[in-house]
Amino acid sequence: MKLSRIALAGGVAASTVLLIAGPAAAHVSVQPVGEAAKGGYATLNFKVPNERDQASTVKLEVNFPADHPLSSVTPQAVPGWDIKIDKSKLDKPLEVHGKKITEAVSKVTWTADDSEIAPGYFQQFPVSVGALPEDADQLVFKAIQTYDNKEVVRWIEEPTEGGEEPDSPAPVLKLSAAADDHHGGGAADDAKKDDAKDGDDHKAADTAASAKETHAAASSSSSDTTARTLGIIGIVIGVAGVAFGVLAGRRRSA
Repeated sequence: MKLSRIALAGGVAASTVLLIAGPAAAHVSVQPVGEAAKGGYATLNFKVPNERDQASTVKLEVNFPADHPLSSVTPQAVPGWDIKIDKSKLDKPLEVHGKKITEAVSKVTWTADDSEIAPGYFQQFPVSVGALPEDADQLVFKAIQTYDNKEVVRWIEEPTEGGEEPDSPAPVLKLSAAADDHHGGGAADDAKKDDAKDGDDHKAADTAASAKETHAAASSSSSDTTARTLGIIGIVIGVAGVAFGVLAGRRRSA
């Protein structure tokens, strides 16, 4: 009886933990596809879960950081959702590939057309961005989620280092160390080096094969010369033997 009560209590406690942890973890978040390196370009996925049992998500607004404006923001089309891009003037123009950028994307809004995020489901909204700042370790994207019952949830609270997670945390993108080539050229250079190494290996193999063939040819030629010499010597010895035999016969007859 006591064991049953203990097991029941443990099950209730575990369920309580899940119920508490579930909603806290289910918030709008951002994750890169691969790495988000400082100074580089990346594809980001804004993941939006539906937290309500009786309502569907029909709108998402993502505000881009004004303190670190991004010169390039290109959202990927999501079936069933309309996309609106808002831009704003920059106080300080950006210098990108020798060109001055005077405005940058400040907000991207996805609005459900013939689709929605139903209870128990989530949706990802991909965006290609760059160049990521080199003087920051993270970027904060404040997001606003709207349900079809007109409820609005603002995921705008910035987390503090070492502090507890806010009730409505804003999506945070962690930036990794800068790559050698911000456009993926490092990988291309490595591939070129590998190709060059392969080419050198092939050349070395060809040279070795050629050397072997030359050695084999030289050995074959030497063998042929030796065989011919031995053949000539044999013929000479044979002729000498015949001559000796003839002379010996004449002497006996005399």
